[in-house]
Amino acid sequence: MRRRLVILTEIISPYRIPLFNALARQPEVDLHVIFLAETDPTLRLWQVYKEEIQFSSEVLRSWRKRVGRYNALLNFGLGLALKEAKPDVILCGGYNYVASWQALSWARIHGIPFFLWTESNLQDLRRGHPLVEMLKDEFLRQCTGFVVPGRSAWEYLRAHKAKDASIFTAPNAVDNDLFSAAAADARQNAPARRAELGLPSRYFLYLGRLVREKGVFDLLAAYAKLNGRRRQQIGLVYVGDGVSRRKLEERAASIAPGMIRFAGFVQRNPLATYYALAEMLILPTYSDPWGLVVNEAMACGLPVLVSRVAGCAADLVRENWNGLLISPGDVSGLSTAMESIAGNSELCTSMGANSAQLISRYSPARWALGMARAVELTGAASD
Repeated sequence: MRRRLVILTEIISPYRIPLFNALARQPEVDLHVIFLAETDPTLRLWQVYKEEIQFSSEVLRSWRKRVGRYNALLNFGLGLALKEAKPDVILCGGYNYVASWQALSWARIHGIPFFLWTESNLQDLRRGHPLVEMLKDEFLRQCTGFVVPGRSAWEYLRAHKAKDASIFTAPNAVDNDLFSAAAADARQNAPARRAELGLPSRYFLYLGRLVREKGVFDLLAAYAKLNGRRRQQIGLVYVGDGVSRRKLEERAASIAPGMIRFAGFVQRNPLATYYALAEMLILPTYSDPWGLVVNEAMACGLPVLVSRVAGCAADLVRENWNGLLISPGDVSGLSTAMESIAGNSELCTSMGANSAQLISRYSPARWALGMARAVELTGAASD
């Protein structure tokens, strides 16, 4: 029996469109997506690829205000949108917006199964405030079930006393085909692409927000600890923007020898070139629910150096096979890891190939199957 699934999620992220497209093709799912806003101009500069959307969707009217690190988003018309959508199941991508609580209340009043799609993990630095944790626990208690991307989020829910039978896995994914094809094209035209983008002949890559909690200063310090000859051979490229960029640039100017580049924010489609021409991706974060840049890098055939606290680490990184795990804040350990891979071209090549092999299991189609299974089993239980 075909079930009407309504997904409530924040913005039209370019990384989610391929997943929703794949889910809309599942024969047992009748998908409708409600976006709380089209984008978030105060935090993200992502292009909205509306022409790629192949699923039923709508964007609610909203009012947004950012105060420091807090992001307030209020929506209008959610109750009417849910009534008109006539869901058999509601899937909510988070619990930190008023609309999330409104949708939960609406589902309980109308007897509709309500699932939380969450990437939260026990290492997340945003945890800890007693009031916030109390509200989270109450939200979790009222959910019918949960969908998680991998082991870290599963362990988080188990720690919050969620039952195993209520937790479903839909492995986090990006459009692997898009990234792998673009990476292959970039490598075929490597000299021209390097010249166009001003990239060193070899470089370590960081991609993400330039903020302290992502470990960007640790990465710079680890690069500085490499011996001078290695820094003459391999550069360091930061792709992204954020409040720490100016201070990073100031510190980078004092590192010599060395080749350090700041590319700024880059939209989705050109990203594969930065991945394809790099030695490896490094994500030294102190806190990250998942880290989709790791998926992207692996789809482009890169070794990955990933912080142990990143949500994706438990699922995507096999030590000494496709990358290495690093402890957040361990500058010496990070520098040693960078040296060990960069100094062994055969290891670097084999790790990159292993990354591409592993990430093929983390596709939009596999994500859609996980979501469809949750919907199907929920429907069967309610029949």
